[in-house]
Amino acid sequence: MLILHVVGARPNFMKAAPVMAALAAYETIRQVLVHTGQHYDANMSQVFFQQLGLPRPDVDLEVGSASHAVQTAEIMRRFETVVLEQRPDLVLVYGDINSTVAASLVCSKMGIAIGHVEAGLRSFDRMMPEEINRLLTDQMADLLFTPSADGDANLMREGIASEKIHLVGNVMIDTLVRLLAAARLPDLEHLDERYVLVTLHRPSNVDEPGMLKRIIRTLDDLSAELQIIFPVHPRTRQRIHDYGLTLTETSRLRLLDPLGYLEFLALQRQAAAIITDSGGIQEESTFLGVPCLTVRENTERPVTIEVGSNVLVGRDMQRLKTEMAHILNGTFKSGGVPPLWEGKASERIASIIYNWGAVDSQSPV
Repeated sequence: MLILHVVGARPNFMKAAPVMAALAAYETIRQVLVHTGQHYDANMSQVFFQQLGLPRPDVDLEVGSASHAVQTAEIMRRFETVVLEQRPDLVLVYGDINSTVAASLVCSKMGIAIGHVEAGLRSFDRMMPEEINRLLTDQMADLLFTPSADGDANLMREGIASEKIHLVGNVMIDTLVRLLAAARLPDLEHLDERYVLVTLHRPSNVDEPGMLKRIIRTLDDLSAELQIIFPVHPRTRQRIHDYGLTLTETSRLRLLDPLGYLEFLALQRQAAAIITDSGGIQEESTFLGVPCLTVRENTERPVTIEVGSNVLVGRDMQRLKTEMAHILNGTFKSGGVPPLWEGKASERIASIIYNWGAVDSQSPV
């Protein structure tokens, strides 16, 4: 059985790495890694391959940045050629980026089976491009691997056949569990013992000048209480520059370049709190038991709120300050770890795929 893995951005790499490793245990399975090049910056891509132990991509489509429509179309155009050459039995797609839906559309048109890792997540906000990608991909997929029970419920409600749905747990946590012991803090001068870690990249936060200004001002204010470490996404840094945003002279808000996975994981583990708009970091902070304040109006990962250590603060900067005060004075909620988030989701996925392939090969032509 030949499996193509399609990745295009950092969260994909963290999901694909453990799945590829688990599938390598089966001698009858061959694997090809296709990188679309959706994230093309070395700091955002190459270092992750190295630290996660992913093999060099067998195919790099080198698509690069573009509008959603142009990027999706270009991935489809280039990926179709790869599928025609490779003739895979199964294509595995990950998460909810443009590469995910583009590869799924190509395979659906060509009659190639699709497996979606991290299926069933819903924010119920169709203004988010990722939500459209999730909805479409799940309708096309033949194997849907969900990280939590809410994913199963969402898919069943949308009419997906139950035999296609497999609750396997969270593959992001597989990578975290495997590499946590190797995580080391980056070499930073004057890193306080207690600090807040920040990541922001979503357009609703960084592409609106007024909103980004309010966020930066709030972080500046919060830094009077606690040092704030902010590894800045390239697009976010460009917006800060474009909007002429500056910090006060006494600010303890530190803007850093993007970090590798191991360095960022170490910062997460030791943070007093995390402020983010990233879905993956909501999950990782839940596993680590670190208080997380999510600067979004909704989340496709409600289990991190219902079970974990995550709280949605929306775009309300006063709410952000209030919740941070709860964290600092010890009155913030406690959280737990969702079921099947123990580091073996990829093994379950590999077993399901192997058995699916064995049954499929016995089907009459």
